Amino acid sequence: MVFEVRGKQVMLANDVSILYEAETKRVNETIKRNQNRFPEEFCFQLTREEVNALNLRSQFATSSLGGRGYGGARYLPHALTEQGVMMLSGLLKSDVAVRMNIKIINAFVAMRKYIGG
Repeated sequence: MVFEVRGKQVMLANDVSILYEAETKRVNETIKRNQNRFPEEFCFQLTREEVNALNLRSQFATSSLGGRGYGGARYLPHALTEQGVMMLSGLLKSDVAVRMNIKIINAFVAMRKYIGG
């Protein structure tokens, strides 16, 4: 669930929402309502090209944008860095968010060690 995008290790908001047992809509609302807590180095929205490069196109179909189709995400997904995931967990304030935050931080650390050698 950790990807490298723009040279940063990130998790997508929908993956974080699954781990935190929260709706993706709620995660995105939390990010939007607390924009001052999510600078670009913590959270950014993927471009269509980045979504395609990650082979997430079917997962994040934008059929509702300018099309006649139904379903699919209306917005391109947010990518959260390790710092963004930590910030989000503090804002969600659930026991699940705290437990999952510990696991996610450990995953980022393990990935950093693996990449670093």
